[in-house]
Amino acid sequence: AMALCLKQVFNKDKTFRPRKKFEPGTQRFELYKKAQASLKSGLDLKAVVQLPPGESINDWIAVHVVDFFNRINLIYGTMSEYCTERSCPIMSGGLKYEYRWQDDSKYKKPTKLSAPQYMCMLMDWIEMLINNEDVFPTRIGVPFPKQFQQVCTKILTRLFRVFVHVYIHHFDSIISMGAEAHVNTCYKHFYYFIREFSLIDHRELEPLVRM
Repeated sequence: AMALCLKQVFNKDKTFRPRKKFEPGTQRFELYKKAQASLKSGLDLKAVVQLPPGESINDWIAVHVVDFFNRINLIYGTMSEYCTERSCPIMSGGLKYEYRWQDDSKYKKPTKLSAPQYMCMLMDWIEMLINNEDVFPTRIGVPFPKQFQQVCTKILTRLFRVFVHVYIHHFDSIISMGAEAHVNTCYKHFYYFIREFSLIDHRELEPLVRM
């Protein structure tokens, strides 16, 4: 049912970026199917995020990071016409929170960007990381790098900021598009996941505490 309402709400052409896919036949693909099946079964989201017995935590985290990237990408893609240089000259979450962009290449210092610029840099940066075999290995028997969970924390922390911006600045657009239930479910799923594995500093969650 969720996929159906997704199709109605989200226009395919609006996806912000091509989706990252899991290769059928791989362990990660099987885990992805398992995770999707639990989601569709209507289980409590708190139970859905728990590591299945006998599975590797890094594989489980990798599957979810890629899946959340795809979903949040889609959510922002549909909002992007409402999120412009003019409407959102600063990447923020209300008056109290401003997010600056920093990476290892172009922006070595935290830099003020408009929300659309920030989103663009963010999605490119995540896509580069999840497609990098040294960071997200997909071949059987290739170990995850030592700092894998730290990298995922950074990705998820920045993806959380997309929710902050969308909820605080574009909630009326979400409602007018009829996407409220979907965005809320995605947010809850994301929230329970990061809490289950302590993947985000709780201070980062403050802008949406009242949610």
